[in-house]
Parts: sequence; structure tokens; C-alpha cells
Amino acid sequence: MPNRRLLSAVLSSIFFRRSTQKASRYTRSGKSLMDLIRRVAEKSGSLGVGGSYSAARDQINLLVRMVRAYAKGEYRSLPSKTLVRLVAVLIYFVSPLDFLPDVLPVLGLTDDIALILWLVSSIGDDIEKFSQWERDRSSIKIG
Repeated sequence: MPNRRLLSAVLSSIFFRRSTQKASRYTRSGKSLMDLIRRVAEKSGSLGVGGSYSAARDQINLLVRMVRAYAKGEYRSLPSKTLVRLVAVLIYFVSPLDFLPDVLPVLGLTDDIALILWLVSSIGDDIEKFSQWERDRSSIKIG
């Protein structure tokens, strides 16, 4: 679990509150969600291959798949509270100006990664349901 003091500061920051406010609007627009997914993919791709960000990148990819499936109307089993929280964290992730600005090498990603790890642990049941949906979907053979 990420540093609790840092996480508490991020969750109570004006930056996260703004992300949460934006998230409510984003969840009503598939186009906004798809644009957010594109920006998250660009930023997470810059984390590099392997190394210390590998686990975080894997979690980000899972979150992106959840939002994409929701935006396309393929997976609508996400509770609205989970969806808003997930989108808020992704908005925060792509924002260059947040609690620890991304222009600070390495340190600037600390708050982003802490928030992603917090989200993954807090919506674990919803992630498991989505992962099961993905497994079930991939096991269906068309032909």
C-alpha cells in the first residue's frame, strides 16, 4: 500500500477534487472517455518497459480496458461510484499539474502511482468481476 500520508494529502488535494468533478462529466460521454484512454495510454507508455513501473503499468492497462469496455457499451456492470473514482484517478494521472507536478523527474510520478495503487486496492471486487468478464468473453469461440 502506498505511503498513507502522501495518499491522504493527494486525496484531499484540490487537484484530486478537480479530477473528481471532471470525472462526473466524462462518464456521460463515450468520446471524452475514449480521449482520456488515449492520453493515459500515451503517458503510461512513457513509463518504459520493465523496471520499477512495470506493475503500475500493468494495473493502468487493466483500468484502461475497463473504461474502454464501458465507453463502448460492452461492459456496463461497473457501479457508478467505481466508474467515477476510476475516471477521476485516470484524469489525475494524465494531468501534468497535480500534487507532485510531473515535471519533477521520478518524484512527479510518485503521487500518480500511489493513487493508482490505492484505486486498484479499493475497487478490487469490481476489478475481479471485470477480469472474469474478460476471461469469459475470450473463451467464447465464434465459428
